[in-house]
Amino acid sequence: MAKKKIKELEGFEKDTNTKAIINTNSNVFEARRIQKQLLKDKDDQIAKMQNDIDELKKLVKGLSKG
Repeated sequence: MAKKKIKELEGFEKDTNTKAIINTNSNVFEARRIQKQLLKDKDDQIAKMQNDIDELKKLVKGLSKG
């Protein structure tokens, strides 16, 4: 696989056979992977908090009926 550096895009190379653009900067790739995991964790935490709020609402409604 022959590769050629892309002048305009630092950290990227172009495969001369397939014309695919390849990210060769593994630090950026790993940082994005971590960022995506943090966003997923945050979304999961928000969903759990929403479930807790819904459960508390049911409990309060149950107390007010009694």
